[in-house]
Amino acid sequence: MGEIATSDRQITLFFSSKSKRAKQTLAYAKSEGWPVQEIDILKTPLTGTQIAELAARLDLEVKDLVNQNHPAYTSKFEPHEFSSDDWIKMIRHNPEIMKQPIALRGNITILVETPTDIIRI
Repeated sequence: MGEIATSDRQITLFFSSKSKRAKQTLAYAKSEGWPVQEIDILKTPLTGTQIAELAARLDLEVKDLVNQNHPAYTSKFEPHEFSSDDWIKMIRHNPEIMKQPIALRGNITILVETPTDIIRI
């Protein structure tokens, strides 16, 4: 059992409050009448275990959770290969570089590419 609690009755949404796509996704989910637990990764730092669990739930490596095209990444880092622990540290100290929003409901986890993706959950 992971560190992230989920429920079939609500959506847990990990997102950045600065993300336009995240705001649209949140609005879409609420307009559909789904209860949403909001976790703003800029205000509520994720633990290393949570980051690793999100990657595993998405069937991704931790490095694949990093948006290497994000201005916060390109201004601070060069493209490079790091260990999973190093990627986790980078996300923990620079949460804005994490790909998001990520939605969970029960055993389903998706990386939201467009706000309407939330209906897949």
